[in-house]
Amino acid sequence: MKILRRLYDWVLKWAETPYGGFALFVLAFAESSFFPIPPDPLLIALVLGASSKAFKYAASCTIASVTGALFGYMIGHLLWWTPNNEFTGLAQFFFNNIPGFSINAFYNIQEMYDTYNFWIVFTAGFTPIPYKLITVSAGAFNINILMFVIASVISRGTRFFLVAFLIWKFGPQIKSFIDKYFNSLAVAFTVLLIGGFVVIKMVL
Repeated sequence: MKILRRLYDWVLKWAETPYGGFALFVLAFAESSFFPIPPDPLLIALVLGASSKAFKYAASCTIASVTGALFGYMIGHLLWWTPNNEFTGLAQFFFNNIPGFSINAFYNIQEMYDTYNFWIVFTAGFTPIPYKLITVSAGAFNINILMFVIASVISRGTRFFLVAFLIWKFGPQIKSFIDKYFNSLAVAFTVLLIGGFVVIKMVL
């Protein structure tokens, strides 16, 4: 936990430098495939410092995150299995060192893909579920890449633009609310959204 806290503080320090926007892009890219700290804290700090660039930062964050998701997909698709269909050394490294990865979680995701498909990617992109676990496993299990990209763009874009909008609209007073409740609200919103589609499907 101390290591994660130091990483978190290190990420936030980039907001105080002229390279904050570039750091946000790199962080959003990396978080989609291997880095443990999400880009939201840096996005919030940057928007607080330059509200006129709020949606520019959100767009950059979305593009980088989806690009990073494709990189994660490539890792899973090309570098995850040996010719004997066993885990490669890289896969073992992820399981042993990347927060959110475990062999059990990896295979549980496969079952979720079979059942929910689009919605598992959307849910991971919008909620606190480790997105990197989804992006890499999507490639490893050869999930339809077009569906994967569409779900990623919608979920990541919705998340980052919502955060940027809230900071742009309400300023510093909304920051503590986002820090405390955003993940819970994101989960609730996703559950309601998926539930609504399930109800519509049952009715129709």
